[in-house]
Amino acid sequence: MPRKIGTGVQSYSQLREDKCFFIDKTNFIKDWWSAGDEVTLITRPRRFGKTLNMSMLECFFSPEYAGRSDLFEGLSVWNDAEMRELQGNWPVLFITMAKIKGTNYDDFLNQMNSSMLSLYSYYEKLVNESEIIPSIKKEQFTMMYRKMIHVLVKKDDEKPDKEMLTQGVAFLLDLLKKKYLQPLMNMVIRTGKR
Repeated sequence: MPRKIGTGVQSYSQLREDKCFFIDKTNFIKDWWSAGDEVTLITRPRRFGKTLNMSMLECFFSPEYAGRSDLFEGLSVWNDAEMRELQGNWPVLFITMAKIKGTNYDDFLNQMNSSMLSLYSYYEKLVNESEIIPSIKKEQFTMMYRKMIHVLVKKDDEKPDKEMLTQGVAFLLDLLKKKYLQPLMNMVIRTGKR
């Protein structure tokens, strides 16, 4: 059966699981890893695969995809034994702003609040059940999470807290670093119109 074209698919795992046509860009994983850069700026025009490439990195490194060799078999990166050993062994914090389409600053903050709320919701159980993360940090996490929920449901006319949103990423990185006892891969994607 011929492969289909996954127009607009931004999830690497979905693209591979649905057996969509894919041009092997996995050399990027090895090149990026080998460079050892603390920060990488990837500039490409709109619709050029930035989010898909970051999703590919997440699938390769994140423990969530540990053992998912099916996503990489037959591709360039999988031919390298050293790279295969890295698959699924590095926690990844992946934030994309591709769907944030606000027309003004308040819209942006509200949509960013929703994105952060999704991220905090995803990690809530992991943080709260951790025996390594101190209880004071868990309480802080819960307070920030609740504030994001209040903003989303417009409880007491709360507005997004710009400082909390910006510090929320660093705070979550710190918690997950404590949980996993190693640094995280921090990927933030800003796409779309400026």
